[in-house]
Amino acid sequence: MIRKPAVAGQFYPGTPEGLTGQVSQYIVEARREPVIGAVCPHAGLIYSGSVAGAVYSRIQTPETFVLLGPNHTGLGEKISLMHSGTWEIPTGSFHIDERLAHRIYMAAPELISKDARAHMFEHSLEVQLPFIAYFSTDVKIVPITFMQASLEECEAAGTAVAKAVRETGSRVTIIASSDMSHYVPEAEARYLDGLAIEHILSLDPEGLYRTVLSRGISMCGYLPVTAMLYAAVELGAFTAELIKYTTSAEVSGDYDQVVGYAGIVVK
Repeated sequence: MIRKPAVAGQFYPGTPEGLTGQVSQYIVEARREPVIGAVCPHAGLIYSGSVAGAVYSRIQTPETFVLLGPNHTGLGEKISLMHSGTWEIPTGSFHIDERLAHRIYMAAPELISKDARAHMFEHSLEVQLPFIAYFSTDVKIVPITFMQASLEECEAAGTAVAKAVRETGSRVTIIASSDMSHYVPEAEARYLDGLAIEHILSLDPEGLYRTVLSRGISMCGYLPVTAMLYAAVELGAFTAELIKYTTSAEVSGDYDQVVGYAGIVVK
């Protein structure tokens, strides 16, 4: 199966030259190093590209990126794994790591569904690919979306990913795709996002999950971030670093209705 780009020409330029040119504006000089996990936004590049670029500029390209993202479309299953095929964007194509995908599925078959429908029009993982392609198109991917999940299910999904990574012995980075607060005044966004970011930096998935729900933080990808944290801790992560935080107001000038964007690496 070939998964064609769903948001090329909308969230990012639809031509190779245009896309490479825009992504290159967001790449920064940084020491690249192996990273177990990361949090990265998925808005239109004009808004969140500077955060995404700063994150991927820090990541030493692994053999495989496991991409965890929220399901915005409502298509597919609760937790949907696309286990085979190729994803295309204007600047390259990425093969799914079928071996790792199969092991993730087998580690939690009652929870994780083999389901491509959830991925056909979903942008949260697709928007990661232009930054990955800037550094390499040889890397493989494993795309997984979360529509709904309890804390226990996030833990089980994260544990399944960690177990599969250990079994394959592959060099893997787990990307959790999420924007932060949506359409609130900037001061409120920065305060509420700060609460969530504090738990991420503390490698505290339960604290993140419960804080997002109890404080009503409109962080669209808190489920994949929670699962990523469980996986990262299981794989030996001991520290996290906030690379960049900003809001859409930096581009739009609208401070009354902003979206927050955070970039974090977990090592």
